[in-house]
Amino acid sequence: MTAAPIVPGPHDAVATTAAAALAAVLPSSEQLEPGNPQPGTEHVTSLFSAAVVADLGGPISGRVGVLVADELTSALSSSPMGQLDLAAAVQPALDAAAAALGGSAQPGRTVDLDEVVADMGGDFTAVPLLGSTIFAAVLVPDSTLSVAASTTATGTTQTPTQTPTRPTTAAPAAAGSPEPTDAPSTLGEALGSVAQPTLPPVPGPPVEGNVRSIATGRRGIEMLHGVEMEVTVELGRTRMAVRDLLALTPGAVLALDRAAGSPADLLVNGRLIARGEVVVVDEDFGLRITEILDQSAAV
Repeated sequence: MTAAPIVPGPHDAVATTAAAALAAVLPSSEQLEPGNPQPGTEHVTSLFSAAVVADLGGPISGRVGVLVADELTSALSSSPMGQLDLAAAVQPALDAAAAALGGSAQPGRTVDLDEVVADMGGDFTAVPLLGSTIFAAVLVPDSTLSVAASTTATGTTQTPTQTPTRPTTAAPAAAGSPEPTDAPSTLGEALGSVAQPTLPPVPGPPVEGNVRSIATGRRGIEMLHGVEMEVTVELGRTRMAVRDLLALTPGAVLALDRAAGSPADLLVNGRLIARGEVVVVDEDFGLRITEILDQSAAV
């Protein structure tokens, strides 16, 4: 039995451009390529573990969403800096997709998988992002794609690009070895709408040949290399009663719980990871690192 062919949508080039922009920024340990755009269905979330949706601003209305597989959510939850927020980690990717559509992204929000389809507000297009497996998917309402296509046609003209495909012949296979197995090119194939017993499971095992596997012990931290994190330098702390806070005036001096000359703390996302001394660099404050704390000392 064969599945019905996917009918190309009128704005697939716009959807692919947005997906390619998002794929270039989304945290991943391997290069991701957009697959074939296809109409979204209620089954689109079956392959994924979490979703983030951002409303669009500027000349483009609507929203853009991204579904991510367990590889990314697991990496964020097991980060050396503690559990990281998924919406914050994928915000730069959503910003890139929104810019490709001609708008800007509002702060993303995590959405329950059961509510993603309803959150799209009607018909939408899904574009899978492919590595050795289907790593993520970009969701854009068809109404948003229509406005983006119209804006592109009347404003700055962009050259339509063909749907990129993953390279499959980067290195010759050894004689007698099996051919590398490509990830399914559509979400429909991965969901089993095509009876193909050779399809790899999702998420799949390491793929032989030229496709670099992400099934290694280091893939978690590799995925997070592009994630921006808040870094804070803390000189000291104190506790005050509300009446004392209300009595503060310009010129008041607060005594902190740290002696003069003591090292300042370096915190990443609120977690202490290092100490150092405060210096001045070109009239700006800086921190010269003097001590890196191990995991047992970091709190």
